[in-house]
Amino acid sequence: MYNPQLETFLCVAEAGSFNKAAERLYISPPAVIKQINLLEAELGLQLFVRTHRGLRLTEAGKSLVQDARYIIQYCKDSITRAQNAQQRSDGVIRIGTSIMTPAQVLVDIWPKLQADCPNIKFQLVPFDNTPENAREILANLGQNIDVVAGIFDETMLNLRQCAGLELSREPICCAVSVHHRLGQKDSLSLRDLYGEKLMLIHRGWSHYVDLLRDEIWKNHPQITIMDFDFYDVSAFNRCENDNCVLMAIDKWQYVHPLLKILPVDWGYTIPYGLLHSPNPSPVVTRFLQAVEKVARQ
Repeated sequence: MYNPQLETFLCVAEAGSFNKAAERLYISPPAVIKQINLLEAELGLQLFVRTHRGLRLTEAGKSLVQDARYIIQYCKDSITRAQNAQQRSDGVIRIGTSIMTPAQVLVDIWPKLQADCPNIKFQLVPFDNTPENAREILANLGQNIDVVAGIFDETMLNLRQCAGLELSREPICCAVSVHHRLGQKDSLSLRDLYGEKLMLIHRGWSHYVDLLRDEIWKNHPQITIMDFDFYDVSAFNRCENDNCVLMAIDKWQYVHPLLKILPVDWGYTIPYGLLHSPNPSPVVTRFLQAVEKVARQ
């Protein structure tokens, strides 16, 4: 589904030489050089600067490294989703799962669902949590993935063209490094955040986050708000590496081993539940009705 020379290119970029890449790929150095030459000719780009000290990526090469990783992973994920679609049966609910959208909430309530859904089975479909994947998966729920668990509100649902079944209102918490000055606390007050850099996802992503943002901006200028664009592992890494505070929910406590998620006394919450197609299939509709019944109990 993609040019296999991309994998050779990534191997050379990581190894730093044709010889080392050849050893890793179990082919000869001339074969590696030929593949890179063909790739450069096909793309019309110079990807490496050849020197007597070794190889160095050009700016074009550096750019292609990032995209090539995504292309290769995306193609692999596409094949997995196609295989899942081929194996689909009317009694299977395909649950999309990633590090930011764990399926644990469904695992926890599954015994209670069996009375209303005795013939329905789960199939977990892992995906890489990237902005590109999030847009595609949520806009096409019902095709390869039926439901994804996560936080949402009407703003996000409209943006991603999907629907949501609310299961709970999750308190908005803060994640801090275990080495942070607040890392020894069990809970936080707003005044604990004075002098800190608080990472909030950009305005317009969630009405609930924007309410919190406005409260801090108006009444607590001692807290510096730092915008970011997407919840993924890099946001958690930034929180830990830059000694920031990150808005989070308790269900993300296992995303990063060096971060601790603490409740805050500001009283703000955000809906949490199942994201699904606006027009779910009959079996998904029956499943969602059973989940809603359990949630009400």
